[in-house]
Amino acid sequence: MLAPCGDKLGVLWYAPVRALYTLAIFLGSALLFLVQPMIAKMILPRFGGAPAVWTASLLFFQASLLLGYLYAHGLSKLKRQVQPFVHILLLGLVAFTLPFAIPAGIGAVGAGNPTLVVLRTLGSAVGLPFLLMSAGAPLLQRWFSFTSDPAAKDPYFLYAASNAGSLVGLLCYPVLVEPNLTLTQQRLLWTFGYVILAVILAGSALLLVKSSLSSSADPSRPTQSKIQDPATPSSSFQFLSWVLLAAVPASLLTGVTNYVTSNIAPIPLLWVVPLALYLITFVAAFARRRRLTSAQFGRWLPLLATPLALVLVLEATQPLVPLVLLHLSVFVLAALMCHTQLVETRPGPEHLTAFYLWISVGGVLGGAFNALLAPVIFKTFAEYPIAIVAAVLLRPMSAPAPGASRSRADLLYPAAVAVLTIGLVLLSRQLGYAGTSAGTMIAIGLPVILAFIAADKPIRFGLSLGSVLLISNLAGTASTGKLAYVDRSFFGVHRVTDDGESYSLTHGTTRHGRQFKDPQRRDTPLTYYSRSGPIGRVFEYLNKHAPPKDVALVGLGVGTLASYGLPGERMTYYEIDPVVDHIAHDARFFTYLRDTKADLKVVLGDARLTLARAAEHSFDLIVLDAFSSDAIPIHLLTREAVAGYLGKLKQGGLLAFHISNNYLDLEPVLGNVAASLSLYAYYDEDEDTSEPGKEASTWVVMSPDPALGKGLSQSWASLESNPKQLLWTDDYSNILGAFK
Repeated sequence: MLAPCGDKLGVLWYAPVRALYTLAIFLGSALLFLVQPMIAKMILPRFGGAPAVWTASLLFFQASLLLGYLYAHGLSKLKRQVQPFVHILLLGLVAFTLPFAIPAGIGAVGAGNPTLVVLRTLGSAVGLPFLLMSAGAPLLQRWFSFTSDPAAKDPYFLYAASNAGSLVGLLCYPVLVEPNLTLTQQRLLWTFGYVILAVILAGSALLLVKSSLSSSADPSRPTQSKIQDPATPSSSFQFLSWVLLAAVPASLLTGVTNYVTSNIAPIPLLWVVPLALYLITFVAAFARRRRLTSAQFGRWLPLLATPLALVLVLEATQPLVPLVLLHLSVFVLAALMCHTQLVETRPGPEHLTAFYLWISVGGVLGGAFNALLAPVIFKTFAEYPIAIVAAVLLRPMSAPAPGASRSRADLLYPAAVAVLTIGLVLLSRQLGYAGTSAGTMIAIGLPVILAFIAADKPIRFGLSLGSVLLISNLAGTASTGKLAYVDRSFFGVHRVTDDGESYSLTHGTTRHGRQFKDPQRRDTPLTYYSRSGPIGRVFEYLNKHAPPKDVALVGLGVGTLASYGLPGERMTYYEIDPVVDHIAHDARFFTYLRDTKADLKVVLGDARLTLARAAEHSFDLIVLDAFSSDAIPIHLLTREAVAGYLGKLKQGGLLAFHISNNYLDLEPVLGNVAASLSLYAYYDEDEDTSEPGKEASTWVVMSPDPALGKGLSQSWASLESNPKQLLWTDDYSNILGAFK
């Protein structure tokens, strides 16, 4: 049936065969990208958002993908007729474990590291289906190469279908799936998709078995292999090349996402854009018809990488749109260059699974470098410029002239640029321009120009640009003002800046607290926490009705609310980030915690989990201040979460939510939650910034006590529910629907 023939019937058969394999690869990849955010939402209420949870989840999916590719490589070594039976049998057995679920009673235990529990939970819930589906793309391409389709000699174009499926799954989840389906419904839909995939794979397997009976599918037929047999020692460099060409774009993906969403535009869901572009570069590179080569992409890269280096050194954040486009353009160009090189050096179909295995190794290494190592070894997002320099160094090079040696010049030239940069940095300081835009341009303007002059020499240009970036980072030439302190955790880079009058703590573009340096004004609560603002009026209300107080504070910042503490009162902060705790306790910058009159302690860990361990009915006030950044912790806003907080309130106690956010409107979300729990809720949008150090803020308070409304000032308005929005629960939330 699949044998080559000259008649029209034989030619027409190729189209449905190709479509079947394409559909199977597309659907499998889409399901992979749907299950990851789905299972993440399921475990958050159980394990919280601690760094160990995120790193364990990342490690699990990266390892599962690698194991899936390893499984595909191992399965491809079996006889052609045996491979489909083994795979379909495993798919069928796994189907009996669906729909997946998180068993009752599983969650974080005590204050210990939950990594092993998270890995075990994810493994038991989605480990086997994720592994089998991740093996689908390389395995089906290998099976397709056995058919008599004219394209079977070069089946790599099917990898474009794999990444297209991933792209559709990525975009469909926040746009279609999450807003319209509960987690229970999502799991059922995903199970249905898994069954459909198994049926399609069975059809693909049947075609493979039939093609094996045809003489035209003789495994000895010639293939269009483009490199030597990977088993030979001469191919060792090729293995390394594949790993690097996959690792650098993977590292760039995380680097540009972290940098743009933290330092330039902290917009929720913006992380989807770089990931979508990353998948598109795979689709373009592995398409059957490619118009551009990796060398052409490589020639254009310095034209954008050079101005981006200036932007990184200056730490520029405006104008927003052009800067975001510049970052993303360099990322896309570098990814296209690397992924096109992968296609250009692909082996024949007989080594296809090994090729994808090495690509997977590179992806895991690139992602793990950014997610696991970088937060430990770097104080800033240094992995991002490192990946840019690595991409520049991977540009295809022209062969040197016979007898020519470029190694010495490729080292001496960057060394000279580095020496010049150091000299200009010292000169700018002597002239008194340190910490200004002028000083930065004096220090790096000429070195960057000299680096660009060597743009046609990848090693020379890359090392020169890298030396400028490294020296400027070490010398602190950025023009963002006086940087007093910087530290990093798994949640991002935290900076303490000195504007002469006060110290401020910032995470990207979000300010998390400020304190005057003047000893006479150090006890003044600033930013969103001023005494004339909404939260000041809340404490004033409580001082009249419930002295002395027991207060729980979710989100530490610089500890500003500790300034409201009075003798005999107890205040307990719940903070997830140990670096924030360290900074807030550093009396060189902030003294709110040291100077408070209340009995104060800080509990580290995810607030929903740690607060759940507090005694019942123990607080007069619970303040939740964790929703002003881009990635809000949704599991702290659901009906179940708020019901848990209520159990910790004394009679007459109240909850206060700080929901100032540039992009999200959380008032309707809290209005629906309050209505579902029969709570009295009010909100106050304070836009008065006339006081020194005060910033506009929005707060919501709620309580089961009907007397709350009578005690609050007239600035508070009743918070109504919104029937157009569904209630946020642990089983349903819709971040897209909360955009302003």
